Amino acid sequence: MPFPDLPTGLAEALTERGYDTLTPVQSAVLEPEAQGRDLVVSAQTGSGKTVAFGLAFADQVLGEDGRVRRAPAPLALVIAPTRELALQVARELDWLYRSAGAKIATCVGGMNPQQERRALQAGASIVVGTPGRLRDHLERGALDLSALAAVVLDEADEMLDMGFREELEEILDATPENRRVLMFSATMPRPIEALARRYQRDALRITSGGTERGHGDIAYQAVTVSPSEIENAVVNLLRFHEAETAILFCATRDNVRHLHATLQERGFGVVALSGEHSQQERNQALQALRDRRARVCVATDVAARGIDLPSLSLVIHVEIPRDAETLQHRSGRTGRAGKKGIAVIIVPFPRRKRVESMLHHAKINAQWIAAPGRDDIIAADRVRLLDKLMQPVEVTDSDRELADKLLETRSPQEIAAMLVQAHRATMPEPEELLAQSVEAQREAQKARHREGFEDTVWFRMDIGRRQNAEARWVMPLICRRGHITRNEIGAIRITQAETYFQIPRAIAGKFAEAVAATAGSEENGGYVAIEQSNEPPRMAARENARRGKPNSGPAPQRPFKAKPHANAKPKSFKPKPKGRG
Repeated sequence: MPFPDLPTGLAEALTERGYDTLTPVQSAVLEPEAQGRDLVVSAQTGSGKTVAFGLAFADQVLGEDGRVRRAPAPLALVIAPTRELALQVARELDWLYRSAGAKIATCVGGMNPQQERRALQAGASIVVGTPGRLRDHLERGALDLSALAAVVLDEADEMLDMGFREELEEILDATPENRRVLMFSATMPRPIEALARRYQRDALRITSGGTERGHGDIAYQAVTVSPSEIENAVVNLLRFHEAETAILFCATRDNVRHLHATLQERGFGVVALSGEHSQQERNQALQALRDRRARVCVATDVAARGIDLPSLSLVIHVEIPRDAETLQHRSGRTGRAGKKGIAVIIVPFPRRKRVESMLHHAKINAQWIAAPGRDDIIAADRVRLLDKLMQPVEVTDSDRELADKLLETRSPQEIAAMLVQAHRATMPEPEELLAQSVEAQREAQKARHREGFEDTVWFRMDIGRRQNAEARWVMPLICRRGHITRNEIGAIRITQAETYFQIPRAIAGKFAEAVAATAGSEENGGYVAIEQSNEPPRMAARENARRGKPNSGPAPQRPFKAKPHANAKPKSFKPKPKGRG
C-alpha cells in the first residue's frame, strides 16, 4: 500500500481514487511538526487542499481502530464561503471517510433547513457548511459544537471579503477551547492574520507550492481586442479551442445574463451561474456540464467558487479581474490535478497597461496574441475533424451496407465532402473580427506619438475649465510666454482648475526661463502662473485634492484673457457668478 502511515481506511480510499503520491500541501499537513497543532496553510485552488485538511484532522475524528469515534455531537466542522464549495468539500470528504463510517452533513443556504436539522440530529460526525446557515443552526440549537475536535476555515480570505467576519467569530466563539483550528487561505491579508492570532494557539505556518504555485499547469494568454468586439472574440475563442468544458467569467449578474443569451443565440450549449439562481438551478447547470449536455458556463466570481469539473480545460476572463488574486482564483478552475489548462484574458486595447501590471504582480508570464480569426478556426476544425475520422471504430454490417449504398450513388470524394459539411453544421459560425493583430496595434500606437516627444516634461497653468480654458486659447498663450512654436507643444490636459501640457525635455529649461521672464506681463498673459509639474496630470490632481489645493475647491474667478488663434473667432469671457457651480 502506497500510504503506510495513514489509517487503513483513508489509505484504501486514496488508492481507489487513483492517488499514487500526495500533493505538497497534503504531505505538509502530515509532517510530524504539524501533528495536533493549529495550522495556517497558504495553498492555491487546485492544490488538493480539501483532501489535505481531511487527512489533517483524521487523528481527531478516528479512533485507534480506524473507525470514526463515538461522540454525542460532530467531531469536525468545515466552513466554506459558498454553497458550491461546501457541497464539493462534502463530496470529497465522503469518499475519503466512507469506509471509516463517517456521517457527513451539509448546512448551506438554499437547501431545506429541516432536512439539515434532521441530518444533524441523526449523529453527523463531520459537518460542512456556509457561515450564514451554520450560524442559523447554532442559534436555533440544532448545531451542537460541544464535542468539536477540529474546525477548518476553507478559503478564509474569501469569507472575510464576502463579509462573513461576524458569523465566523460567533461560530468560533462557540467551539471548545481545546479544538484545533485549521485555516486554509490562498492569500494572507491582515484580517486573516488577526483572526489567526485570536483563535489559534502556537499555529504552524505552511506555504505550499512556492512562488509559482497556483498556475504551473495553466498556459496564460492575453488577447487584445477592440472594446466593441469582446463578444465576437469570445465566440471565436470558444470555436478555436473547442474545449470539452469552458467557463467564462463576468463581473455582474446582468453581464452573465446578456452573454449567456448571446451564446445561446449563436448555437452554443451554455449554462449560467450567478447569485440570482437558486440552488436547484445551480445544481442542474453543473449536472448539464458533467453530462456533456452543455460545454460552456458563464458565471460571476462568487457563483464559480467551488466548481470542480474534471473536464474543464479553458477559462476565459471576459471581464478583467479586479486584482491578481481574483485572476488566480478564476484561472485555478482549470489546470487541476496535474492536467493542463488554458486561461485567456480578453484585454480591450485601452486596458493593456493595467493587465500587464496585474500579470507582473501575480508573477504570470502570459503570451500576448490576437484573437483567432475565421481562417484560424477553419484550419483548427480541419485538424480536429481529420483526427476524429482517423480514430479506430467498430463497423457493423448495417454500417457497411449503408456505406455501399452511398458509394453506388456518390463518389468517395462527394461522400467525404458531405461528411465535412455535416460536421461543420453542428458548430456555430466564427465571427469576423477587425484585422488588427497585436503587432499592428503596437505600430498604430507608435504612429500616434510625434517624433521628438519621446521624452517630455509636464508643466502646469493655474487656469482650467472653470475659467473657460480651451486648447485653442491656451496654445497661443504658451507660445507667447515660452517663446516657442505650437509644434513644440505636446499633449494638453485641461482639468477643472488647472491645465497641464508637455514640452520636450531638450527645450524645457529654455522654456522655463522664458516663462519666468514674461511673468507679470499683461500683454503676454503674464498673470497666469506657469510652472513645472513633478507629476503627470492625474497624479498631480489627486495630490492637490488631498492637500486641499484649488482644483478640489472653489476656483478664483479671474478672467482668462488670451489672444485668440488667428483662425478662430474672438470669444469673450463671462465669469461664472460666485456661489454657484
